[in-house]
Amino acid sequence: MPVEPLVCAHTATRVSSVLNRDVKQFGKQHLFDGSEETCWNSDQGTSQWVTLDFPRPVKVLQLHIQFQGGFSSRLCTLEGCRTGEELVKISELYPQDSHAMQISFPRMMTFQVEETVLDKLKITFGSTTDFFGRVVVYHLGVLGERL
Repeated sequence: MPVEPLVCAHTATRVSSVLNRDVKQFGKQHLFDGSEETCWNSDQGTSQWVTLDFPRPVKVLQLHIQFQGGFSSRLCTLEGCRTGEELVKISELYPQDSHAMQISFPRMMTFQVEETVLDKLKITFGSTTDFFGRVVVYHLGVLGERL
């Protein structure tokens, strides 16, 4: 099956926080709008996260993230589960602190994303490069197979 974007209009998205609670300017909807002018900007804190509840089971194969330089994460932890189950760790990613699009291909990098069927994905941004713990993400792409 071909790799395709997994986030759709029926995917329920939650984020840990939004800068100054300004959802219109910095809300979660900007993670997927395809605009280079908008972003999700978290508020400060020790750990920021995004959860995605897919409308049907998926197999995640690739994760695309574009941070703002200076507001990235040194460690991204991926967790997933099926409906009604507890989250389990799938992988850890180590992004660079840059504004460039960063693409993790599990088969080409040192970390592996297990080919696990899941309904829910949680991406935790730990150890941020910002002193206050803020994260700025211009683009989040989750690609794989819909089952």
